[in-house]
Amino acid sequence: MAGHSKWANIQHRKGRQDAKRGKIFTRLIKEITVAARMGGGNPNDNPRLRLAIDKGKAENMPGDNIDRAIKRGTGELEGVTYEEARYEGYGVGGATVMVDCLTDNKVRTVADVRHAFSKYGGNMGTDGCVAYQFKHCGQLVFAPGASEDKVMEAAIDAGAEDVIANDDGSIEVITGPHDFPAVKDALEKAGLKAEIAEVIYKPTMETELKGDDAIKMQKLLDALEGLDDVQEVFTSAVLED
Repeated sequence: MAGHSKWANIQHRKGRQDAKRGKIFTRLIKEITVAARMGGGNPNDNPRLRLAIDKGKAENMPGDNIDRAIKRGTGELEGVTYEEARYEGYGVGGATVMVDCLTDNKVRTVADVRHAFSKYGGNMGTDGCVAYQFKHCGQLVFAPGASEDKVMEAAIDAGAEDVIANDDGSIEVITGPHDFPAVKDALEKAGLKAEIAEVIYKPTMETELKGDDAIKMQKLLDALEGLDDVQEVFTSAVLED
C-alpha cells in the first residue's frame, strides 16, 4: 500500500457517505425490503437481511421502520417492488466503477447512471466489463493502533480468509461474504470492534489518481452516489489529496 494511506481513503469515503445521511434511511429501507423478499423475514436464516438490519441499527433507525420494511418484503404490507440492477464502467484514468442499484424503474435508473458517467468524464460499459476485477467479500477495517496479533488470531480462528496489515497501521480482515457475520461476531466477542464492517466488492487492483484527475474522479463518484436509486458504488480508484 505504499504511496497512499489506506486508512485516510477509507475515512474519506466514510465521510462522504455520512454527509449524505439524509438518504441513508431510504437506502437501508430498500435493502431490508429486498433482502426480506428474497430470503425471508427471519434474520437468523437470512444473512443479507441480518446485515441490513445491523446497518439500520448502527444508524439509529427506529425498530418500527425496520419491522415495516421487513413486512413489505415478505408481503404482509403493501409496498413498492424494487429490482436489483448493476451498471459498470470506467472513470478517469481507466479506474473501474461498479454501481449497485435498487429501483422500481430500470429505464429511469440506467439513464441517470449513464448521464452521470458521461457528464463527469467516465464511460458506462457493458454488463461484466469490470465486475471480474472485483472480489465479493466481507471487509472489517481496524484503525491504526489496533493489535495486529490479536486481530489476526481472532480472525483466523473465526474463519477469515486473510488479514492485511497496511503501511499506515490500519488492519483489514477479509472474509467470504457468507462468513462475514460469524467473523464479525467472533471479533466483537474478543473485544475487537472494527471501524468499518461491511460486505463489499473489493477491487483486485487499484488505480491511484492525483491532482486534477483525483478531483474529476471524485465528482463522478459523488454524482453516482447522489442518485436516488443507487445503493453502493465500488471503484478501483484511490484518490490522493
